[in-house]
Amino acid sequence: MMAIRAVLFDKDGTILDFARTWGPATLRVLDDLAAGDAARKSALIDVAAIDPRSAVFAPHSPIIAGSSADYGVPFADIIGREATQDFFTEMDLLFARHGLDSLCPLPGAVEAILALGATGMPMGLVTNDSEAAAREQMVQLGLDIYLPFIAGYDSGFGAKPHPGMITAYIHRSGFRPSEVAVIGDSLHDLHAARAAGALGIAVTTGLAYHADLAQAADLIALDLPSALKSLGL
Repeated sequence: MMAIRAVLFDKDGTILDFARTWGPATLRVLDDLAAGDAARKSALIDVAAIDPRSAVFAPHSPIIAGSSADYGVPFADIIGREATQDFFTEMDLLFARHGLDSLCPLPGAVEAILALGATGMPMGLVTNDSEAAAREQMVQLGLDIYLPFIAGYDSGFGAKPHPGMITAYIHRSGFRPSEVAVIGDSLHDLHAARAAGALGIAVTTGLAYHADLAQAADLIALDLPSALKSLGL
């Protein structure tokens, strides 16, 4: 394996505890969208594939790895809105606001990134969340100083599993694709890394099945700190 010269992180399920951050936030967003209409709320819950009592997502939930441009289409249909970019942006703002209220990093993730950043290792963030929401969250966690490159689904590079975010970073940094490690918790992350020619490192802190990740990853680790250790970083 070639020496790693840069690391790109996924956000949700890799740095953030997906369930504890986005379960409560999603239910609050659905409340806002339903505007008191019980039938609409029930239909939105079905599309989001979330338990309204426990705030636990089903593994097939489109919220897990998708963007508002994905689940926003059925959401718009349910509440009688047009599925336009304006609507997707409105949803991004709702998720960003409610997500900050329940922001919950995974154990050791923030500390591991801070420690790696202190060594001078170049790092970035590639997420299917909106870029603005991701930046706000990284500021709140104190990680923004070490993550100068932050790309979301709306940054102009496409969304994972397409490799655009990763190839954009590679082109800007000048590193070879094989010198860049992408750490994520989903098949979208791993497929994007492979398509870009980067090293795909899976962590098991998200909602994907271990067996699926193991088949698609170059390396698999328990969590973000373990992934960095496995890379010798």
